[in-house]
This record gives sequence, C-alpha cells and structure tokens, in this order.
Amino acid sequence: MEQGDLTDGEWVRLEPNLPKSEGRGGRWRNRRAAVNGILLRQRTGIPWRGLPARSR
Repeated sequence: MEQGDLTDGEWVRLEPNLPKSEGRGGRWRNRRAAVNGILLRQRTGIPWRGLPARSR
C-alpha cells in the first residue's frame, strides 16, 4: 500500500457501494487498484498516462 491509498477499513466501507463488475463494462480486474489510481490522479493532477502501472 502506498501513501494515500485506501486503507482496508475504507475499502470495506466503499466496496459495497460500487457497481457490480459483471457483463458489459466489467473491465477492471482489480477494482481497488483502479480506485486508488483515481484518487492519485485527483490528489496530484497528473495525466492518466502518468499513473504508475500498479494503478492502471
């Protein structure tokens, strides 16, 4: 876990509120990494292509 990533407790609270990854549009293999990538982007303002590979 990197600085600024979701803690286990935060993820437990957030995960049930996310849409289900089934069928069409279920393209995220690791939803937690995707959410952490979104949070990193929000915090830093870097372009998507600048995200580390672990966050994509």
